[in-house]
Amino acid sequence: MGRSPTTPLYLGLVITLAAVVAYSAYVTWRITGLRELQNNLIDRNRKDSLQLLRIQNELNSIGISMRDMLDTGTLDQGQNYPLTAWEPQFQRMRGDLEDAFRREQQVAPQGRTEDQQHYLQSSLSQFWDAVERTFALGRGGKETEAREQIRLSLQARLAALSTAVARLLVQNNESEEHAAAQVTEIYDRVQRQAYVFVTATLIAILLTSLYLIRSNRLLFNQLATLSEQRSDLAQKLISTQESTLRHISRELHDDFGQILTAMGAMLGRVRNQLPEDSQLRADLLEVREIAQNTLEKVRSLSQALHPVMLDEAGLEQTIEWYLPVVERQTGIGISYEKSGTPFAVNGNSAVHIYRVLQEALNNVARHSGSKEAWVRLEFAPNGLELQVEDHGSGIPAGRTRQGIGLVAMRERAELLGGNIAFESSSSGGTLVTLKVPKSPPESHV
Repeated sequence: MGRSPTTPLYLGLVITLAAVVAYSAYVTWRITGLRELQNNLIDRNRKDSLQLLRIQNELNSIGISMRDMLDTGTLDQGQNYPLTAWEPQFQRMRGDLEDAFRREQQVAPQGRTEDQQHYLQSSLSQFWDAVERTFALGRGGKETEAREQIRLSLQARLAALSTAVARLLVQNNESEEHAAAQVTEIYDRVQRQAYVFVTATLIAILLTSLYLIRSNRLLFNQLATLSEQRSDLAQKLISTQESTLRHISRELHDDFGQILTAMGAMLGRVRNQLPEDSQLRADLLEVREIAQNTLEKVRSLSQALHPVMLDEAGLEQTIEWYLPVVERQTGIGISYEKSGTPFAVNGNSAVHIYRVLQEALNNVARHSGSKEAWVRLEFAPNGLELQVEDHGSGIPAGRTRQGIGLVAMRERAELLGGNIAFESSSSGGTLVTLKVPKSPPESHV
């Protein structure tokens, strides 16, 4: 017997489960990284970009206001709009701008350096200091100097602030593009790993299937070998049994029967030599009758062990002789039906069919409790069918083990190349059906 495939299959199952767990952990780790990348970088970049756009809009509003301040200083007819009139509007825009800067600092991405943040804050502080100085000049009546301050200092500082904000927006866009590239790379890597994992799993399934197919083939080959050996052993056992029964039957019929016949003849001669009124003559007659009865029993036993009629008259006549014998011995009434066109059944096949009939009727007598039985013999164009039916107790429910008699009947059916079925009769009881091909394989008895 080969090695059991259980251990390799368990090992393959453990490896497969470990691979599934490892790949699941890998995918979970990658998904967690994607979530962190999205939360910590992409979302923060988008929120920060929104605030930077707000700051840029505020700076643009301040730039427009400064241009308006310069334009109103050059009106005709000497009608100048004082700079101090713009101070409340600038205070309001300063509040909005500082609020925007404060919110932007809260959502600033992690890639923002301290130098960039410090430069932005210091530029903003310097710009508002310059604005304060400009309005201070305006309040002191120095409108011309104040407007000159706007042209030379404030607009330059505002342009620097706008440039810094624009750079931060570009940096955020680049960060988002880099993050998108990372996400794409992660997805591609996970996809490749999925393909590799699916391929490896399919290969493992294929290898396991091939191993199972090979193991099953070896197992079926071993079962076929064992079945063949069992059939050979059953054939040899049945052949040995039939050979032994034939030998015993011949010894009883020939040797012991001849001895009893000779004893009867000798007793007859001695009896004829005695006077008619002799008591010994009556005793010899009684002994001769006992010898004759014994001879008949020996011949009946010889026929039961191996009917000589099978070799001399064939299967049909042997069955017709055997059924009345069973009726006398068991008291069971047997109805016999024969149909079809008879054909010759060779000696070995006849022995097996006769033994199946004998065992079936013995089961009726021993186990069924029925007082009636039906035997049907049908000669079909392609084979022979024998049925034995009774209306007794039938096959016990839940019975899983078969007696040696039923096993022997199955073995004989296989030796004939046919099949045998044990079924419950439609009227209660048991129906045994033996089907044998017309030209069964060679069997030795």
